Amino acid sequence: MKVNPLTYDGLSRPMYILEEKRLRDNLKLIARVAEEAGVEIILAFKAYALWRTFPIFREYIRATTASSLYEARLGFEEFGAPTHTFSPGYTDYEIDEIARCSSHLVFNSLTQYERYHVRARMGNSRLSLGLRVNPEYSEVETLIYNPCAPGTRFGITSEKLPDRLPADVDGFHVHCHCESGSDVFERTLTRIEGRFARWFPQLKWINFGGGHLMTRKDYDVPRLIRTLRRFKERHPWIKVILEPGSAFAWQTGPLVAQVVDVVEDHGIKTAILNISFSCHMPDCLEMPYHPAIRNARLADEDGSARGEHTYRMGANSCLSGDWMGSWTFDHALQTGENIIFEDMLHYTTVKTTMFNGISHPAIALLHVDNELEMLREYSYEDYRDRMD
Repeated sequence: MKVNPLTYDGLSRPMYILEEKRLRDNLKLIARVAEEAGVEIILAFKAYALWRTFPIFREYIRATTASSLYEARLGFEEFGAPTHTFSPGYTDYEIDEIARCSSHLVFNSLTQYERYHVRARMGNSRLSLGLRVNPEYSEVETLIYNPCAPGTRFGITSEKLPDRLPADVDGFHVHCHCESGSDVFERTLTRIEGRFARWFPQLKWINFGGGHLMTRKDYDVPRLIRTLRRFKERHPWIKVILEPGSAFAWQTGPLVAQVVDVVEDHGIKTAILNISFSCHMPDCLEMPYHPAIRNARLADEDGSARGEHTYRMGANSCLSGDWMGSWTFDHALQTGENIIFEDMLHYTTVKTTMFNGISHPAIALLHVDNELEMLREYSYEDYRDRMD
């Protein structure tokens, strides 16, 4: 069916919609950065894993990054290439299959390396091994997303590394960012080199992790390219890898929901929707942050900027706190009306739950000709099978 991407009129059920044109625009920019900077940029599944769209991705990138056995299998079997894999802790019952599905395997600690490096390479002789290092510096302010916060479980600090790395260690993995700018990366890179440059002559590659939000409108792309080029000039033998997730899916499509009722208590009107923030937009409660709603503005919580048509967005779960902000519209909301939550593809479809047995939004791809292709619809069986 053809739809109007401005309004999505005609939809009567909740739906995540990936807009192909926006996705391709992001992919083109990412591919240009990779080419001009002379680096490799790969997709991190933790932010986006819609495998039905991998044929589009393969036109622009060659590899992906995984953090678990299932992600590694997804990259190997559905993307069609071994993954760059990191996990805080590999296990006896998964390490062999993870190694089989991977091109690069990063260990979080020296003890994990000692336990599994021989076994991993026995299962895959082409495997390139690395260590995750912790530069003890990150400008990520939200602690739940700061991998370098004191007490972190991620990575090896410089004082714990031996002067001579193990002979089969080819690279370092460093992750310090979350939706960060190129200025942050430039400052962080100074700290990384300050702590770890003396090991660089022993490396073949370095992975600077994710969080490089290069597709955001205000991101300084030329600065990122300059920073990467200068690093490569200083260390020309090292292959540089970036593995953003959000950057690929940033602003590539909404979650479209519908109003099913409007209730009022103590002067607060709430629009009850057929979705759940807890289930379908978990970062809104976890981070927390307010999603953007098309053709509405966020009202001040103290009520000073509330208009006549101001509503809380209320979910249809039984969790009392499953609501999000107050929003002012230019009209009274009506039952059946679409509420369009912007930018809902990254860190949503990979994190949703079926708590309360609430009907899960479908997933669709909007092609460039505005033809809507259904990628996945969910049913009672999907909920039931999770309870097996």
